[in-house]
Amino acid sequence: MPNTLTSTLTRYYDEVPYDSHPFPQTAMEHLEALAYLFGLEAPDPAKARVLELGCAAGGNLIPFAARHPGAQALGVDLSPVQVAHGVAAIGHTGLSNIELKAFDIADIDASFGQFDYIVCHGVYSWVPGPVQEAILRICSQNLAPNGVAYVSYNVYPGWKAREIVRDAMILRGGPRDTPEEKLSYARGMLEFLEQSARADSVLKKTLEETMPIVRSASSSYLLHEFLEPCNAPCYFKEFVVRAEAQGLAYLCDAEPSTMFVQNYGDKVREPLLRECGGSQVLMEQYLDFLVNRTFRQTLLVKQASAASVRYRLDPARIGALEFAGVFAPEDGGAFTLDAQAQPCNAMRGLKVTPRLPVQKAVAHLLNAAYPASLSPQVLTEAASRLTDQPPATVEPVVMSMLEELLILGALRIRRSPVLVAAAVSSQPQALAAMRSAPALPMGTGANAGVCNQWHEPVSLSPLERSLLPLLDGTRSHDALAEHLEAEVRADRLRFVKDDKPLTDPATVKEFARQQVALALAALRRKALLTA
Repeated sequence: MPNTLTSTLTRYYDEVPYDSHPFPQTAMEHLEALAYLFGLEAPDPAKARVLELGCAAGGNLIPFAARHPGAQALGVDLSPVQVAHGVAAIGHTGLSNIELKAFDIADIDASFGQFDYIVCHGVYSWVPGPVQEAILRICSQNLAPNGVAYVSYNVYPGWKAREIVRDAMILRGGPRDTPEEKLSYARGMLEFLEQSARADSVLKKTLEETMPIVRSASSSYLLHEFLEPCNAPCYFKEFVVRAEAQGLAYLCDAEPSTMFVQNYGDKVREPLLRECGGSQVLMEQYLDFLVNRTFRQTLLVKQASAASVRYRLDPARIGALEFAGVFAPEDGGAFTLDAQAQPCNAMRGLKVTPRLPVQKAVAHLLNAAYPASLSPQVLTEAASRLTDQPPATVEPVVMSMLEELLILGALRIRRSPVLVAAAVSSQPQALAAMRSAPALPMGTGANAGVCNQWHEPVSLSPLERSLLPLLDGTRSHDALAEHLEAEVRADRLRFVKDDKPLTDPATVKEFARQQVALALAALRRKALLTA
């Protein structure tokens, strides 16, 4: 990268640190499961060597290293300030299997060795062309033969319209001195345009689509997305061509439901199947136009692996996965194991309607277990008992339902069980990595986040934050309540009921026991308690 631009970008990220937290779609366990789903065998994350390009303060990489002490993780970032924050956090946790470096991505070469997983989230579109080329070179040159690389980037056609907004923001905000001034003046420009644009204009429609993002997003996101020196979207097909030039091949999207044409209706499915001639890349490029897509998260593999990729799902591979999902009946009641349709709300805002008794049994079992995962075998056996039907009759219904929900995007998948506690035990336990989570660079203040077993950032209440470090499997519920009572006496915690602080010792004691039960149930549902 030219030195002047390198200096500009370094200064920009030092002055405006990017939010550093876990991104669930980049979790190595997720990438492993997707590779398996589409025909490949990726390395076990528990023993993997992982490289993150643009690691910021390590908020995405440190939780992975903490979950897998047998893995090795290396993160590089251009900002010495952000790396220093991450190094301090690593020192506090005592992790020895992770290293963060302040380093120019373009200078990474073969001497760094090979990695089973390479993650580059939120970097590719925001660096100049030579660095984009270096990212793909690294994803090829430094990727193990059966490894998986993840790269996210802005795409056309959706970003064609957003470029109007970005250009307007830069016109007024770009010349200002400080990041705060840049953003303030840029917002003012958009407010002016929003008030002045003709009702029937392209600009008005573009602003209607973009202003909700501008109003709700964090300052750091807006500064990096709309005001930093580089933002170069491309078409998905162009990105794949660039990757192929470096010896890479397209595997899949990190959100696989976007890949399946049947999710877009029959009017789209039949014409595209005829038009695209079996080309998954061409199919997805057509779909990007259809939905005006703005952002992609692409998994890449070595070209030697491309011949093994299969987009027609294999029932045997589905049968070897672990599944998790939320299915809450819309009526607020329990599932009824009859033949009546029962609409329910699933994750990602999806609506599903199980109709058969076996389907409703599966939905009930997944919902009750969540956030723990279940295998198809366990689901089949349990659904057989619930519906009083033989396993041989139940299994085809279970497998068909899992495939449909997987294509729809209503399930999470893993190769290995996610061992969240099925219920709160008498001596609850959280993983050691989560008990030390307050040290990780994932936010500030009372609601600072921690990373759960699904590699998600979750917020904690002050009470949950007080309890979490104590959950080592040795303390009873009474012992935890006594800890809360001591915190109240020391004025580090306050119990309030009907807008009045509780001070009577007997009342505090009873309230503490109630709060422990509620907090532990919440921590289990947040995937912070282990089986």
